[in-house]
Amino acid sequence: MSDLLGQRVDVLDKGWIELVDIMPHPATGINGDLAIVNAARVSFLGESKGLDADKKLLFYLLRNQHTSPFEMVELKFRVRAPLLVWWQWVRHRTFHFQSVNAQSGRYTEFDEDDFYVPDVWRRQAKSNKQASEGELVPEASAEFLDKLTAFYDEGYRLYKDAVDAGVSREMARLFLPGFSVYYTWVVKVDAHNLMGWLRLRMASDAQYEIRVYADAIYRDFFKPLLPWTAEAFEQYVLTPAGIGVPE
Repeated sequence: MSDLLGQRVDVLDKGWIELVDIMPHPATGINGDLAIVNAARVSFLGESKGLDADKKLLFYLLRNQHTSPFEMVELKFRVRAPLLVWWQWVRHRTFHFQSVNAQSGRYTEFDEDDFYVPDVWRRQAKSNKQASEGELVPEASAEFLDKLTAFYDEGYRLYKDAVDAGVSREMARLFLPGFSVYYTWVVKVDAHNLMGWLRLRMASDAQYEIRVYADAIYRDFFKPLLPWTAEAFEQYVLTPAGIGVPE
């Protein structure tokens, strides 16, 4: 587990996720799955009864929605993502009511390349008013990419002009293309609420940009840190919902 602390995974064109801390800390010698089992057994002052019994209990807990023991494990991340991702990130209370702290454009200036540039332009879905499906033809994608980067360049030029002229940073940022600006946040969440968020954000109908962040958290951090919990999660939560598991 200690090898994962400080590990950073790249997401999208300029984003990343970094694992800052976990509870229980690796220094305790207790892994997350065992911490969950021990929390469940504290009701009758018990602890580990061996790998087979411990794993069986953990699966029982998740299968029967005894979720409070999973709240005994916490993960803290530092994440860099565009605002359109953060808009989706905190939309559901599974993460919104956990701890979050965000970079402020009132204190820090934005850099010229602090904007999300998509690889492709997706088409509006015909059967889902809030989703996309398929891609524009390459020629149209290239045209809109050129327009987007020109928009970014002009917005940032106006932003810097305002800052250099003495306009406050909190007002100068009005010139920046809001949904595309990258922000860095620190977020903390327990395993129970994280699973609820992953179930929603790994779903095939979730917006692509938030889905790749959720996939990265699950694949690169949650699954290695909590292998039993991840196995039970895939069996009892993801598969019934028809959600694909990132490889």
